[in-house]
This record gives sequence, structure tokens and C-alpha cells, in this order.
Amino acid sequence: MALTGTARAQTDCNVPGNGFDDVYCLNKVFLKADDDLNAVYQKLLKKLPASAQTTLRRSQRAWVAARNADCTERDSGRGAVFYIDCATERTTSRTNFLNDRYRECLSSGCQPAKLNGS
Repeated sequence: MALTGTARAQTDCNVPGNGFDDVYCLNKVFLKADDDLNAVYQKLLKKLPASAQTTLRRSQRAWVAARNADCTERDSGRGAVFYIDCATERTTSRTNFLNDRYRECLSSGCQPAKLNGS
């Protein structure tokens, strides 16, 4: 069930009132982290030569699969359990890694061999 606009407007993420507010607020943080990741990924992709773009795409797909596997588990009674703190931390870490690669491209030149890291 989705939250209505009124319910969302009443959620103060500085002082969440209950577990549902916690989930809503943590989800906002994760979505922002994911947006930041996608933005730097696109910036970096545009700076790389075609062969390095292929490496970055492959590396990113592998990273997403690893993050999802590490931050999700199956519960036979409840279905998938997604650990949003885990996903947010991993996403922020990956964003920092990609930002480092982007700054490298701008300063000393792109180093495709480093694209397979974190």
C-alpha cells in the first residue's frame, strides 16, 4: 500500500514517529544515494573511451548484483528482506569510488584498469 501525499507530508525524518516512518525516511536516503550514483556513473561513462565504457558497464552490473545479493535475503514466511542500511552504505561507497575515477580522468587521465575495483 502506498502512502498518500498527506501521510508523506506529515513524516518528519528528523524525528520519525514509528517504524513505518523509519522505513519511509531510510528509503528517501537510499533513493538519494542511488540518484547520486547514477549521476556520477553517467559522467564517468562519458569521459571514458569505448573499450573502457564496456569495462565500466560490466563492472557496474557485477557490483549491482553483489550489492543486491549481500543486502537481501529470502525469508520463506515473509519473502525478500531488503537491508536498506546495507544498500545505502554500499551505494555511497560505490559513488565515492566512481567519483575518484572521474576525478582521475580529469586530472591525470582515465585509468581503465582501476574500473574493476570497489
